[in-house]
Amino acid sequence: MTELLSADLIVPAGTARTKEDAIREAGALLVGSGAVDPGYVDAMFEREQTISTYMGSQLAIPHGTNEAKGAIHRSAVCLVRYEQPVDWDGNPVRVVVGIAGVGDEHLSLLSRIALVFSDGDRAQRVLDATTREELTAVLAEVEPA
Repeated sequence: MTELLSADLIVPAGTARTKEDAIREAGALLVGSGAVDPGYVDAMFEREQTISTYMGSQLAIPHGTNEAKGAIHRSAVCLVRYEQPVDWDGNPVRVVVGIAGVGDEHLSLLSRIALVFSDGDRAQRVLDATTREELTAVLAEVEPA
């Protein structure tokens, strides 16, 4: 996963306080990295209106709609960790993972992130991490599918 998640796409202390701002924060990272066009962020909001990207375990994985695939230049993942939970439609979220996947690459990205958060110990280490290095170390433990 670390090949798609460079250090500049990991934010150990996000600033958003609302779901909408958290989506914007993740989207801005993907746009800033050159992985997506700005319109992809709009598609992340469209996806959220259709189905919540809250995954449980204090994790949300906002991503664009299938119609927004043309706005993706390359696959990328960003991770924003929050010290205080963001209210995600009544659910507490402390980790937001934004995804942009070329073709069907997003499916393997989603499964790899699910592996991190399905392991209680590993998920807690992400929640407890306060530096990019700590977050990168936990994510690097998950092998490609």
